[in-house]
Amino acid sequence: MSTGALAGVSMLPANAKPLASAVQDDVPIPGSVDKALNIWDLKAMAKERLTEGHFAHIVGGAADEITVRWNREGFDKIRLRPKVLIDPTQIDTSTILFGQKLAYPVLLGPTGGHRSTHPDGELATARGAGHANATMVLSTVSSTAIEEVVKVATQPIWFQLYVMRDRPFTRDLVLRAQAAGATALCVTVDTATTGPRNRQTRGRQRGLPSGGRGLPLLQGMKRSTSVESDIFSTSRDPNLTWKDIEWLRSFTQVPLLLKGILDSADAERAIQEGVDGLIVSNHGGRNLDTSQATIEALPEIVEKVDGRIPVLIDGGIRRGTDIFKALALGAKAVLIGRPYRYGLAAGGAPGVSRVLEILRRELEMTMASTGRTSIAQIDRSVFWS
Repeated sequence: MSTGALAGVSMLPANAKPLASAVQDDVPIPGSVDKALNIWDLKAMAKERLTEGHFAHIVGGAADEITVRWNREGFDKIRLRPKVLIDPTQIDTSTILFGQKLAYPVLLGPTGGHRSTHPDGELATARGAGHANATMVLSTVSSTAIEEVVKVATQPIWFQLYVMRDRPFTRDLVLRAQAAGATALCVTVDTATTGPRNRQTRGRQRGLPSGGRGLPLLQGMKRSTSVESDIFSTSRDPNLTWKDIEWLRSFTQVPLLLKGILDSADAERAIQEGVDGLIVSNHGGRNLDTSQATIEALPEIVEKVDGRIPVLIDGGIRRGTDIFKALALGAKAVLIGRPYRYGLAAGGAPGVSRVLEILRRELEMTMASTGRTSIAQIDRSVFWS
């Protein structure tokens, strides 16, 4: 996407350095998670409490991790316009998504194997999400069965799907998730192959544990004994096409979203195929390095979609101002990944809750400082032009 897609959004000079990542990253913070002031504090706690391999697994991206950096810098370059003398004391962060009222537009995105981060794994994540009134998206490669997660959850659970080579198993997995109570299905479409995750591979070489009980949602799945190339998975199907989206829609009874959309032509095709929502995502910079930052891809996709279906976004979100900027550019909600894994490592369920509390409070502060008292009032006029 050209820089013209962000027309009207003033950017910092090219040589400006993001203060948060330059100054606050990895500063050791003593004490419990309630002393954490921001996501960077929780990242520092997580680094202290995890093995080098586990920490590498969470923070690592593809190749030179340029897209990981761009995801963050994309937000840092957008400048906000404050507005004064407007009563900010009655701020409402709630929004409606697929008929569900969200207390604030932040969901926990799908990440795999939470037991490698905390002994209680996805159970702790679900409890933390519930305490903070947030929806959790459970990964196909969860280290806890979906039925167990739903049992402890007090907020809705969505399910993220990798389409497997074993198609009958894939169908049964979707039906299992629906039967367990999942209220939406997020199909990951950007992982025909992963990128060279060098940092993660080195971490694994240093003895990264498997995370306890393995991957219960994939038990019983048939794996291929012969694949097209060693860049492809023996389980995940690289030959995923639009016909497979039509196939999934034929038996999916909950809203179906595509996760991993960066191209506006793909967004238009998704609408024509009848999907219910899109997640603008580059897989956290873990697949194709030097792919576009999600916040910079968002405006073109929002323009193409033109309000026909909800557009969500993930990648690089670390501050309430980031959430605010994504909403102003047309996102209905955001998903976070690494931040809540930091919280999970730092303090289990309370750590997850703390991440969400920090982000919600920062979002409220941003709304107050820009004179926006509801989510509906956040638009491009908040940018410095």
